[in-house]
Amino acid sequence: MSQNITTSAKSLVAQALADVPAISVEEAIALLGSSDHVFVDLRDGTEQARTGTIPGAVASSRGMMEFHIDPESPAHKVEFNQDKTYIFYCASGGRSALAAQVAMNMGLSPVLNMTGGVGAWTKAGGVLE
Repeated sequence: MSQNITTSAKSLVAQALADVPAISVEEAIALLGSSDHVFVDLRDGTEQARTGTIPGAVASSRGMMEFHIDPESPAHKVEFNQDKTYIFYCASGGRSALAAQVAMNMGLSPVLNMTGGVGAWTKAGGVLE
C-alpha cells in the first residue's frame, strides 16, 4: 500500500517563507562582521566543505539544529544563547526557511531567512571561506 502524502514539501516551504521574515543577500552582506548578527549555515558538512561558508557563520546542519538551539541538549551550541539576530541560510533558501520557522517556534528570536541562500550570496559578490 502506498503512502497518502497530504502536504507537499513545496507547500511546507511556501508556508515557512510566508511565516519567517526575510533578508536580501545585499542587506545580509552589509551585516557581515556585525556584532549584533549571527549567520547560521543549515547546509550539511559536505556542502559546506565544497563551497565554503560565510565568514564567522555557525555551522548547524538542518538535522542537528534543534539540538544546537536547545540549552538543555548535550549538543547545545552557545552561539544560540545570545541576544542577537540570527540570519539562517542554506543553498537556496528553502531548508533555511523551514529551519527558521522551527527555531522561531522553539523561541529563538529574532530570526531572519536569507533569500536565495549561499547561491544568491556568491552571485551578489559575498565572500566565502
